[in-house]
Amino acid sequence: MNCPCLSTKSYADCCEPYISGKRLAPTPEALMRARYSAYVKVEMPFLKDTLAPESRTSYSEKDAREWAQNSEWLGLKITEAKGDTVEFVVKYKPDKDKADAKVLEHHEISKFKKTGDRWFFVDGQSTVNEEGQEPGQYEKVLTPIVREAPKIGRNDPCACGSGKKSKKCCAA
Repeated sequence: MNCPCLSTKSYADCCEPYISGKRLAPTPEALMRARYSAYVKVEMPFLKDTLAPESRTSYSEKDAREWAQNSEWLGLKITEAKGDTVEFVVKYKPDKDKADAKVLEHHEISKFKKTGDRWFFVDGQSTVNEEGQEPGQYEKVLTPIVREAPKIGRNDPCACGSGKKSKKCCAA
């Protein structure tokens, strides 16, 4: 049986070893393919285990399971895999029991991070549109807000080192 991720390999030689825990995904692309296959196979523990710890707070296994079970998964296309980022398109029908259900395309640019020897899904920007339509604006998904530098108040010393208050120097 071919792998759900649409590689040329069988499921046993492609995503199953990652989902079963026999091997770790060696790249973000391999993890993305395995996560897609996990949705197709309704393997919720794998999906949760491959989320970065900071991204698990908004994960609902019940909602993910419901979406996985109710959808008809039609394919995964990786459009670019570079460094810690994977861009892909998933085609699916959100209600597999409806004969007239429209095919949707979930287009996402996902970020991954490596901790030790394991890759984790962190977050992504995505659009969902009907098959064949141009994608709209990307929406952030599972993105914790993290300030990269400490916030400098108006009355704090300016970051440039002038000794002046920020409001009288660079923030003016």
